[in-house]
Amino acid sequence: MLFDIELIESVYQLYDVKMQMVKKKLDRPLSLAEKILYTHLYSENIEDFIRGADYVDFRPDRVAMQDATAQMALLQFINSGKTSVAVPSTVHCDHLIQAYKTGKDDLKDAIITNKEVFDFLESASNKYGIGFWEPGAGIIHQVVLENYAFPGGMMIGTDSHTPNAGGLGMVAIGVGGADAVDVMAGMPWELKMPKLIGVKLTGKLNGWASPKDVILKLAGILTVKGGTGYIIEYFGEGAKSISATGKGTICNMGAEIGATTSLFSYDDSMERYLEATGREKVAGLANNIIQHLTPDKEVVENPEKYFDQLIEINLTELEPHVNGPFTPDKATPISELKEEAIKNNWPLKIEVGLIGSCTNSSYEDISKAASIAKQAVEKGLKAKSTFTVTPGSEQVRYTIDRDGFISALNKIGAKVFANACGPCIGQWKRQNSEKQERNTIVHSFNRNFSKRADGNPNTHAFVTSPELVTAMVLGGELVFNPLTDELVNEKGEKVKLDPPESIELPLNGFDVENNGYKAPAKNGHNIEVKVNPESDRLQLLSPFEPWNGENIRGAKLLIKALGKCTTDHISMAGPWLKYRGHLDNISNNMLIGAVNAFNNKTNSIKNQITGKYDEVPNVQRDYKRLGVPSIVVGDHNYGEGSSREHAAMEPRHLGVKAVIAKSFARIHETNLKKQGMLALTFVNEDDYDHIGEDDDFNFINLKDFSPGKLIELEIIRSTGESKIVKLSHSYNQQQIEWYKAGAALNLIKSQNK
Repeated sequence: MLFDIELIESVYQLYDVKMQMVKKKLDRPLSLAEKILYTHLYSENIEDFIRGADYVDFRPDRVAMQDATAQMALLQFINSGKTSVAVPSTVHCDHLIQAYKTGKDDLKDAIITNKEVFDFLESASNKYGIGFWEPGAGIIHQVVLENYAFPGGMMIGTDSHTPNAGGLGMVAIGVGGADAVDVMAGMPWELKMPKLIGVKLTGKLNGWASPKDVILKLAGILTVKGGTGYIIEYFGEGAKSISATGKGTICNMGAEIGATTSLFSYDDSMERYLEATGREKVAGLANNIIQHLTPDKEVVENPEKYFDQLIEINLTELEPHVNGPFTPDKATPISELKEEAIKNNWPLKIEVGLIGSCTNSSYEDISKAASIAKQAVEKGLKAKSTFTVTPGSEQVRYTIDRDGFISALNKIGAKVFANACGPCIGQWKRQNSEKQERNTIVHSFNRNFSKRADGNPNTHAFVTSPELVTAMVLGGELVFNPLTDELVNEKGEKVKLDPPESIELPLNGFDVENNGYKAPAKNGHNIEVKVNPESDRLQLLSPFEPWNGENIRGAKLLIKALGKCTTDHISMAGPWLKYRGHLDNISNNMLIGAVNAFNNKTNSIKNQITGKYDEVPNVQRDYKRLGVPSIVVGDHNYGEGSSREHAAMEPRHLGVKAVIAKSFARIHETNLKKQGMLALTFVNEDDYDHIGEDDDFNFINLKDFSPGKLIELEIIRSTGESKIVKLSHSYNQQQIEWYKAGAALNLIKSQNK
């Protein structure tokens, strides 16, 4: 099935004209990222925007939403006053399927358990002209890569790993649901013009090294916040040697270093992938404008002149990496892992190995894991750890089953889960995890934050490639290095694993009986969106109250979060996913994972009214009931991780007035702004240390809220002493209008009227 061909044709037909206008105006060589950004401006007025400073309005080509975030996005779209989406949009049911038994059993259970949510998503999609991918069809990013991504295009998605589509040369950016509503409503989508990091790849991967190791190494270089505000553009001869799905893996995990998105230039590997997935026509169209789908020659030859930062990685010398635990930027080459594991007292026994997910579930990925499994059978080895496989889509699952990969993996003890996110986002019913024992798991997913996979804070999760996971479960211990170490087989013989064999694309083509796609009605005017008013899982939204124009005074500190505070800490997934469509119910998980800086505990804060310690949501509901304003204080990169806007909507719903941090992750800062919250940063980071548990807060000059103007915050101690601290912000005038209106959606609705 060929999707969006008319859209793609229209985008490509205009590329020449648009690029001529851009070149004439800017009069300088351009990177690929710049070409795509400038050809997707909302306005025809072209300016040489300042990277990292100017806010710019864009017109993305399409929108993609996964089921956990689509609920809130569609609930907001219903309130927008629009009757149908303005751009091609899709919903993908991939987050609400819990991994437990087998793929078929788990899918059957999920369809029953989540029936009202799936019915809501399908009916809303049908009504508003949105393509619907049913449960079991696959993970959003793999399905997008197989069906929708195209070189030179621009899309947004309500999931932080939307940049996966950069593997096909697309600027694909993760956003919150309110941003998706803007685009679906035909409004401009605003983004601060990103800075550019160029990553020059030289050499060629060999042996055990994989595309995954490129991003694992880069994460070690840049850390989880080093890419914030940047687009990462890969180029060089080494880039051309990586497959399209390998490129997708690298771009997918760019979210782990905070990057706005990542992308590669159009090349032969992308052409091969487009043809293999039935999109020969798209490849032909791309070939006609290939000069616009690659950076200008001057940029490639003198990258230091055109990128804000330049990094070079020699693929020939690149060593396999294992990143973790607890953070995806703790990068360890496999040769150093044994020493690090022993030094840090990490649990050495590998309890579970997991491969797949949106990051590494392509045909090529599974082919490499299967080649290791075939070796194991031939050499008399079996997995010493529990081993699971999560296919990325029904098309991939069907094809790898047909080609014998699943059989090979089964022979060493692998269990195949449903085509869904599963353990990667906490949808894993792991037995005995409630005991919270120290243990180690290795996986090919993208994130490994504490509690993320199984809810156990003592699970040490390590990120690596699928082939290395497969080898490591054969060894059974974290200290096993398949590049150098031998194993003893069933006969007592010493054997050594050979590097994996890779099959980039199926020799007999992809195949599938039912891809799980349902097209929307041509006219959804009479279709009813299904929301039961008595439901505890779905709740129609009420508009947030607009700002009263006054300074906020007498605010209490809700929590001062210590250290890493991701969106997982602010609004956990796992069992809470069931409430993603019910704002009041899911607000009961607000900040329950954040560490209180005053007692080093989670979900235990002081209620300033009663003086007693209680759970965070309980305290905030008390403040809301009494009309007491409150603030949240955070550390660096507050809100990193998933794009889930619930982390912004929950505090807004419960009455928190402002979040003040040392710095914010991009998506979360935008989500706070969209929901009518104050997202402020300390001018002097040391002021974070001066915030006391019993302090009161007055915003002195909020009435003069304007772009670039510092906000003064008066801190009043319990002793009566006071201190003024200065807070900065990145709001432009449009975003200040969102704040005044109470939320961006309120403004959209009033404009539509």
